[in-house]
Amino acid sequence: MKTYNNPNPETWESILKRPAMDFSKIENIVSKILNNVRQNGDTALKEYSKKFDRVDLDTLAVSTAELEEAENLVSKELKTAINIARQNIIKFHASQEQKIEIVETMPGVSCWRKSVAIQKVGLYIPGGTAPLFSTVLMLGIPAKLAGCEEIILSSPPNAEGKVHPAILYTAHLIGIKKIFKLGGAQAIGAMAYGTETVPKAYKIFGPGNQYVTAAKMLVNKEGIPIDMPAGPSEVLVVADKNCEPSFVAADLLSQAEHGEDSQVILVAFEEEMVSEIDIEINKQLKKLPRKSIAEKALKNSMTIIMDSEEEAKNLVNFYAPEHLIIATRSANNFAKGIVNAGSIFLGNYTPESAGDYASGTNHTLPTNGFAKSYSGVSLDSFVKKITYQKLTKEGLRNIGKTIELMAEAEELEAHKNAVSIRLSKI
Repeated sequence: MKTYNNPNPETWESILKRPAMDFSKIENIVSKILNNVRQNGDTALKEYSKKFDRVDLDTLAVSTAELEEAENLVSKELKTAINIARQNIIKFHASQEQKIEIVETMPGVSCWRKSVAIQKVGLYIPGGTAPLFSTVLMLGIPAKLAGCEEIILSSPPNAEGKVHPAILYTAHLIGIKKIFKLGGAQAIGAMAYGTETVPKAYKIFGPGNQYVTAAKMLVNKEGIPIDMPAGPSEVLVVADKNCEPSFVAADLLSQAEHGEDSQVILVAFEEEMVSEIDIEINKQLKKLPRKSIAEKALKNSMTIIMDSEEEAKNLVNFYAPEHLIIATRSANNFAKGIVNAGSIFLGNYTPESAGDYASGTNHTLPTNGFAKSYSGVSLDSFVKKITYQKLTKEGLRNIGKTIELMAEAEELEAHKNAVSIRLSKI
């Protein structure tokens, strides 16, 4: 990790540059895949399964027998852990439901807003070197709570044509019934356009590799909504002398092992503390099974030593991290100055892993600086907000002249007449 000592704010943009996401080389490939799926449906999907997953699939849908088999393959201990996480995620996301509140803006004029579930949603769950069954919980639970009528889940099969058992167990646990053995850009295409077997989704969610990300961005250009723009995972840790160096090192490495293009940033206030954290990073790195991935990610990463907390807050808000860990004496006070972050973890005993798995918050978060304008996935991600209004005769009398004058000023006579004709009948 490179180290910068109190860098000038004018240099922050270049110093904090994220690993580039250059889709120009793969966009043409992904575009062809999407077009093939749109035109040839299941036939194209089976061809890509053979080409990319090296498996001949007779059927794309996961069977009841496969779900039963998966349940037997997941250990009792893991089932217990998944269920605890499920309960916490349900509790947190259920609390986000908004009650209908009718507002009388003036006598006889009532307005309100109602949340209505998106009818059909598609969930993409990676299943390669890191089968993200936790993402099934993070996406499936709010979709179920929102009341989505149809939840379509796609996850790539292995060479035996099987989806990872923990993914299947978790999906079945929360009540997802339409599960397909599909990975990569072709899975996004299937959910975006629909095929003979795979239903079309109205909105697509989920992380993935660069091909999945490129596919989501391309279908989004065509008007198919997605959860958010996605980039490599990232964490920024703010640490002072009250931090525990081994904890900070573990947090940095937990994010670095996500992928070679992940980025981790340490913002500290004392050089001595940075040295202690570096020693811990090197010690813990040697024991990681994904050591080579983490090592490459650390090359994209850096340590920044700041003179003041105020300037550190400015830097955090400039970077807008996906995950922000505040390991300082006054973590709560520091957090009050943060306006740009996907999710914040306060204090020495709040690892980012807690949010990734089981605390209850959602781990699908904005990356690549999009925390400046995007929120993480929540119950709101799976609903639309429809506004309503109702006017009584009294209400139309009270507001009618206002509408007539405004419509007339905009030279929209039919708008004015829609009010006038009613007023003449009252």
